[in-house]
Amino acid sequence: MKNNRKFVLFILLVIILGLFYLVSFILNDGENVVAREEIIRTTALKEEEFVKVDIKGAVKKPGVYEVNNGMRVIDVIEKAGGLSKSANTEYINLAKTVTDEMTIWIYTDKEIEKFEESNIKYEYIEKDCNCPSVENSACIDSGTSDNTKININTATLEELMTLSGIGEAKAKDIIEYREKTPFSSIEELKNVSGIGDSSFEKIKNNITI
Repeated sequence: MKNNRKFVLFILLVIILGLFYLVSFILNDGENVVAREEIIRTTALKEEEFVKVDIKGAVKKPGVYEVNNGMRVIDVIEKAGGLSKSANTEYINLAKTVTDEMTIWIYTDKEIEKFEESNIKYEYIEKDCNCPSVENSACIDSGTSDNTKININTATLEELMTLSGIGEAKAKDIIEYREKTPFSSIEELKNVSGIGDSSFEKIKNNITI
């Protein structure tokens, strides 16, 4: 009889210890989950708080900078030592908020002068931007829409002449061509005499059908 009682007590002790360890495991695992969630949250916050941007061109100390998320282009310029004497920010949005992997290119007066005079395309031309850079995230957005583009099927002689490189003679040729066959695409403009690939590249972002 005594042996049976000892056995029962032993079983109860085992059950109690088992329950104790089970509860401890559950509680500790819960704490671990909370800890893991906190680590994830902290990491996410850190990633959101800091971004890396690459600033090039006419600044005193070009390079890659880690900056606070929400900083402006002007803040990054200051971190890069400020503008050089030859810098031109006419086409740069200094108030633009920076983002991760952003490239900021500060142009020189000579680069802007050459671009405005002859539409020379540097290796960083931006086709849909108001400044000559394909990689420049600091460009002033062009905001060009189909409503502001020249419709080559309906534009007047004067409207066509506002396009870069299109004088009166070429404008008349465009009108003569479309009267016979309306343009089905803007690329078809290259079928007009005197308008080749070079001329088309200058105006393709400013025309529509």
